[in-house]
Amino acid sequence: MNIEDYLSKFSKITENPNLEAMEWLLNEFGNPHKNVKYIHIAGTNGKGSICEMTSNILFEAGLKVGKFLSPHLIKFNDTVLVNQVSITDEEVEELLDELSKKIDKYNDTHEVKVKWFEVITTLALVYFSRKKCDIVVLETGLGGLTDCTNIVQSLISVIANIGYDHMDILGNTLEEITMHKAGIIKPRTDTVMLYQPTVTEIVEDVCLEKKAKLHIVHKEEIENYSYNENYQSFDYLDYKNVEISLKGKEQIYNAATVLKIIQVLKEKGYNISENAIRKALKTVIHRARFEVLYNNPTVIFDGGHNENAIINFVQTLNQYYKTSEKVFIISILKTKDYKKIIQIITKENGLFYFTDGNDENKYVSKEELYNEAKKYLNEDIYMSDLGNAVDFAVNSYKTKVVCIIGSFYVYADVVRFFESKEGAK
Repeated sequence: MNIEDYLSKFSKITENPNLEAMEWLLNEFGNPHKNVKYIHIAGTNGKGSICEMTSNILFEAGLKVGKFLSPHLIKFNDTVLVNQVSITDEEVEELLDELSKKIDKYNDTHEVKVKWFEVITTLALVYFSRKKCDIVVLETGLGGLTDCTNIVQSLISVIANIGYDHMDILGNTLEEITMHKAGIIKPRTDTVMLYQPTVTEIVEDVCLEKKAKLHIVHKEEIENYSYNENYQSFDYLDYKNVEISLKGKEQIYNAATVLKIIQVLKEKGYNISENAIRKALKTVIHRARFEVLYNNPTVIFDGGHNENAIINFVQTLNQYYKTSEKVFIISILKTKDYKKIIQIITKENGLFYFTDGNDENKYVSKEELYNEAKKYLNEDIYMSDLGNAVDFAVNSYKTKVVCIIGSFYVYADVVRFFESKEGAK
C-alpha cells in the first residue's frame, strides 16, 4: 500500500465536525484508547512547543511516551512517535490495512464519509495502545470540543494561548473560540493554562461546571529571565536557572506551563527527576518554529500563520537579529487572514518576496499578496515562485537574515532544497 496515495483519498475539509466516526471506528478496534493515559493540549499558538517540551521531559524520565502532532512536516510518520521515534512505514501500512476495511464498512453505511484527520487520529490511538505507552502527549488538530482527538479521557488538559484562527469553524469571537478549545476539559480532572485575560475567566467557568481543578501559570511568577544565542533561562516554582533551547520570550511562558504540568504529574505519583526536566528542556527541538535551517546566510523557517504567531515571530526575530538586514519569503494559505499577516510583517524593514507556496490552488496568489503589500510599501517587494525565491535569496544575500514564513506546508520543499544544496558541496 502506498501510504500517501491512500491518505490522499480522504477529504481534509472540516465541515460540521463531530466525533461519530471516531467513536464508531475505535469501537471496531475494541476502544483501545481507553487503556492509555493522555495529556491533551489545545490552543491557537504554543501547543506544539508545549507538546515537544512535555514529551521530552517524560521521555528523559524513563517513561514510554507517545506523541501525536499536526500537521506533518515531511511525511505522515512525523506526526506519530513513541519515545521520539516515528512510526515506520511498515507499521503504518499494517495498521492502514486493518483500518481501511473498517473505514469501507463505515462509509458504506453512513452518508458523511470518514475524513483524513479521523483516519490518522484513529491510527495513532490504536498504535499508542498496542505499543503499551505509559502516557501520550496529544495535540489537537482544530479546536477542541469536536476535534477528533477529543475522543480520549485525558489525565491533564492544557489550554495554550488562544487567538483568532479557524474562525469559519470555531467562531468569530475570542469567547466562542475559547469555548471550543475548552471542550477538551474532562470532568474531575486537572487543567493547566497560562493566564490570559478573558480566556482564563471562561476556562474557570468550564472547570467549575465540570468540577475540574484549574492550575494557572502567571507571567509575573517567572523571574530572572535572560538569554544568549544558544539558550534562554528563567526561574519558576522551585526551579532556578532553568535553560531552554527554544528561542523567543513566548517559549519561556510555554516552558513555565510545562513545568506546571510536570508538577501536577508529580502530585499524581509520577517519578520525574529534576535532572530529567533540565536535560529535556535544554535539548528539546521544535522543527519549523524559528528553526535555523542554514548558516551562510542565516536562514530561519517559521510556520506561523496567524496574527499571534506572526507577532511572536517578529518579536523573536528582533530579539536575536535586531541589527541584521532581513529578507522575507512569504507564502500564505487561502484559509488564513493574509491581510492581517501582511499588515504586521510589512512594518519590518527588509526585502519582501511573495510566493504561491507550493500549490496555487491552496495558497493566496503572489499577485494578491503583492498588491496587499503595496498598501504599506512602495519598494522592496517582489513576486516569485517559492523555489526561485529561496535559491535567489541564499545566493544573493549572504550578509542578510533570510526568513521563510507563513505556512508549515512548504517546510518539506524548503528542507529538500537545502538538503540538495548540502549534497552538492
